[in-house]
Amino acid sequence: MKRIYLYTRFERFWHWTQALLIIGLGFTGFNIHGTWHVMTFEQAHWWHVRLGWALVALTVFAIFWHLTTGAWKQYIPTTERLSAITHYYLVGIFRNEKHPFKKNEVSKLNPLQRLTYLGFKILIAPVMIVTGLLMIYYHLWPQWGLNWSFGTVALIHTAGAFLLVMFLIVHVYMTTTGHTVFSHIKAMLVGYEDLPDDEVAVAD
Repeated sequence: MKRIYLYTRFERFWHWTQALLIIGLGFTGFNIHGTWHVMTFEQAHWWHVRLGWALVALTVFAIFWHLTTGAWKQYIPTTERLSAITHYYLVGIFRNEKHPFKKNEVSKLNPLQRLTYLGFKILIAPVMIVTGLLMIYYHLWPQWGLNWSFGTVALIHTAGAFLLVMFLIVHVYMTTTGHTVFSHIKAMLVGYEDLPDDEVAVAD
């Protein structure tokens, strides 16, 4: 086994803060829609807006961090060994096969993770943020020359919310597919992960 430092303090702070904000937004958002009634509509809306702004601030900060540190390169998509990775998660993992991807401090994400997280960052997150801001400032649409349907924007926002729920469920499941059930979660808490020697790539 070899211990490698995978996640910096900022990456861990960003990951867990983003997770809590998304869960809070989902909780208050579905309360607004009447899925459950844990709080009043006004309370849910108050919290939803403020959690949304907190997520916007965190996202801007994270974009700045990724650009200035070069961490954005982690998300450059690649199809190299993509079929092998997909086969592993669909079949190989249930046959106790070895993981076909080797990682290190420089290359942390396998091809499937890169595509998934890139899709989240350039599709789901922007859609949720833009539609959320549009609904907050609905009263300014006439000044902006927007003649859109509020219901349509809200529907897109809700569709994005369901995609986020699906992403969260799959993400939580994937955290259990490490060397041990909790190894991935532990790594995101402490920064270090213990990996079998044959799953550690030699740094270039």
